[in-house]
Amino acid sequence: GDEGDKLIFRILNSGDFLKKMDENDFNKPDLSKIVNKISEKGLRYDLTVPFARFVVKNQNELTLPFKRYQIQPVWRADKPQKGRYREFYQCDVDVIGSKTMINEYELIQIINSVFEKLKINAHIKINNRKILAGIFEIVGEADKFIPITVAIDKINKIGIDNVIEELNKIGLSKNAIKTLANLLDKKNNSNNNISELKNILTNNPTGKEGIEEIEKILNYLENDNLFVKVNFDFSLARGLSYYTGTIFEVIANDAEIGSICGGGRYDDLTEMFGLKDISGVGVSFGAERIYDVMEQLNLFPEYAYTSTKVIFINFGEKEENKCIQLAKELRKKGISTEIYPEQAKLKKQMQYANKKNIPYVIMIGEEELNSETLTIKNMNSGEQKTIKAEELIRFFG
Repeated sequence: GDEGDKLIFRILNSGDFLKKMDENDFNKPDLSKIVNKISEKGLRYDLTVPFARFVVKNQNELTLPFKRYQIQPVWRADKPQKGRYREFYQCDVDVIGSKTMINEYELIQIINSVFEKLKINAHIKINNRKILAGIFEIVGEADKFIPITVAIDKINKIGIDNVIEELNKIGLSKNAIKTLANLLDKKNNSNNNISELKNILTNNPTGKEGIEEIEKILNYLENDNLFVKVNFDFSLARGLSYYTGTIFEVIANDAEIGSICGGGRYDDLTEMFGLKDISGVGVSFGAERIYDVMEQLNLFPEYAYTSTKVIFINFGEKEENKCIQLAKELRKKGISTEIYPEQAKLKKQMQYANKKNIPYVIMIGEEELNSETLTIKNMNSGEQKTIKAEELIRFFG
């Protein structure tokens, strides 16, 4: 879509990138044609379009429905500000090759699991592009679907008055603007909103189908005690033009940073690569924004800052050899372990463990070496315990 195209990071053609231009091109106001001549490449904008191409390329090897997750950086030629980055990581979860709403339901379960585990108090906004399309058809503005959705999608950033102003600029009729403004004003009263929309869309097949799909998802969720709340929101539009059905957006309740996860259903995306009638749905978690929220709300647990769980104090060459043997055993069990690399004062080694937030310090001195024991100190509680060397693995098990 136009909004997305503006944010693609363009790469100038190699060599003489102006060789395809002629004098007349510079006199034309259509900047997009000039850009396409001098820049045929760009940095990856998202992970969904490449995924669609992957599915088409490997259609004979894949078993549909096909599920995948993918974590990679993407780039946007945007103005950097709070919550907006020019390079950031998307964590995508998609299922393609199935139209059933159980896929949307399972994606909501994934979203719920992630934010429950991260302890981020959030809510999921859900809508359906078919509902929007149905309303636009009824008010006689179906041909302006993309610009209207782009305008509506900005409501939380610019407010309803500015959205109405944008709808005026698009050229919507007064009746269309009045109908949309009325529905947008009631976005927080989701149950009444659905009932009202159902009445409006009774004779519109597209919108009616969208309502049925939303109600199907809400019915799946009816008996679930979710950590995150799910709210129907007519104002949710999502700016990308490839969405065709259900759309999602996740907002952190206690931090002002915009959406931290979003996505939706796309029915025609593989068609641009030559494969028709393959429907997919997915969501994308914004890693940096989630990190920002967790940092702002102090949600990172202490161990998140710890790369090493155990460190052996180095008392000398004989003790060091014993530490090397035991460190190997701990590492085999997946316990990240260090040995202080040289003999130094005990105070210095303890300070090192403290600064690195290493929770356990193991001491094997001459006495422990002779008795085949070791002393473990819990750096958080200060408690010390002496155990047999052979019990070490079981202690951390």
